Amino acid sequence: MLLPWEYGVRNLMRRPLRTLMTLFALTTVITLVFVVVGFLRGMERSLSISGDEQVAWVFSMLAEENIETSAIEASIPSLLTSSIGSTFNRFDVDYVSPELFLGTRVTLPNQKSGFGLVRGVTVTAPLVHRKVQLVSGSWPQKNEILVGRLAGTKLGSHDGLLKVGDVIEFEGASWTVSGHFQADGSLYEAELWCRLEDFQMATKRQDISLVALQVKTPSAMSEVQLFCKERIDLELTSISESEYYAELREFFQPLRTLAWVVVWLVAAAGVFTGLNMMYGAVAGRGREIATLQAIGYRRRAIVISVLQEGLLLAAAASLVAGVLALVLIDGWAVRFTMSAFRLRIDGEAIVVGCLIGLLVGVLGAVPPALRSLRVDVATGLKAI
Repeated sequence: MLLPWEYGVRNLMRRPLRTLMTLFALTTVITLVFVVVGFLRGMERSLSISGDEQVAWVFSMLAEENIETSAIEASIPSLLTSSIGSTFNRFDVDYVSPELFLGTRVTLPNQKSGFGLVRGVTVTAPLVHRKVQLVSGSWPQKNEILVGRLAGTKLGSHDGLLKVGDVIEFEGASWTVSGHFQADGSLYEAELWCRLEDFQMATKRQDISLVALQVKTPSAMSEVQLFCKERIDLELTSISESEYYAELREFFQPLRTLAWVVVWLVAAAGVFTGLNMMYGAVAGRGREIATLQAIGYRRRAIVISVLQEGLLLAAAASLVAGVLALVLIDGWAVRFTMSAFRLRIDGEAIVVGCLIGLLVGVLGAVPPALRSLRVDVATGLKAI
C-alpha cells in the first residue's frame, strides 16, 4: 500500500522555508541548463539556415576556405557568367555577386570600437542571398552602409546602437548608416554591407574576396566546380554555400561537445544541491518515518513518497525555469568568434531542460530516501 499523494504535498508545505530554498536552488540550476541548451540550439539553427544549396562560392584556392584571406581578380565574375551556362538569370540579369569580405576594427558613434565583419557588395547581392531583406532605410549609396540586426552584438554592443543616420568609422573612412536588414536568423545578420567600389577604395584593393552565384539547380553546382578545376591558372576553388556551413558546423563540433559537458556539470551541481536539501529534510523525520513503518507502511511506499517530494520540487522548478527561459532568455543575442546569433528556446530545448530538471530531482532524492530506511523502527521511534 502506498502513502496518499496528498501526504507528500503536505510534507512540502510543512517546511515552507526549506521548500522555497530548494525550489530557488533547483530553478537556478535548471535555468543555467536552459541557457546552455539555448546557446546550442541557437548556434545550430543559425548555421543550418545560413546555407543555400543553389548558391556557389568561388574564391582563391590558397585561402583554404578562409574567405577573409581570399583574393581573386575582379574580372572573375564576368568570366564565370560567360563560361557557365547554368547561372540563374532573370530579366537578363545574372544572379552573380562579386564581394569583398573583411574583418576589421569599427569605431562606433560613442567612440568605442569593436571587431566587425564588413562585406562590400553590389546591387545583385540580395538576388543571390535570398534570405536578406531590407527592413528599414534604403540601399547604401556612396560611403553608406547597411547594418544587420545582429551587427551591434558582434561589435560588442546592443542591437539598437546603430541607427539610420549614425556615423561609424572603419578602414580610415567615415560611413553613414542608411538602413537595416535581416536574414532570417542566418550569420549574415552580424555583418555590415557597403558598396563594393567604396570598400575597395577604402581598403586600397582592386581585387575581391569571392564570387557568389546562384545556379539554376543544385545539380548544376558541378559545372562551377569543373570550371575551377579546368582553369588551373586562376587558382580558384568552389564550394556550395550549404556545404560550407555544414563544414563549419563540423568545425564547431568540439564547442558543442564542451557545451554539453557544461550542461551535465551544471546538472551535477543541481544533484548535489538536491542531495543536501533532501538529506536535511529527511534527517529530521526519523520518528515520522519509523511511525509510518510501525503502522504498516512498507519501506517501498516510504521511498516512493520521498521521491515524490523530490519530483514535485523538480517539476515546479522546471516549470518556473522554463517560463523564465521563454520570457528572458529566448532571443538573447550573443557573439562568438566569427559572427553572432540569438539563443533559441524551442520545443526541443524545453524538453531537454525539463528532463534534466526531473532527473536532478530524482537523483537528489534517492540517496536520502534510502538512508532514511537504514535506521530500525525501535531506534527511530526514540528519535527526537
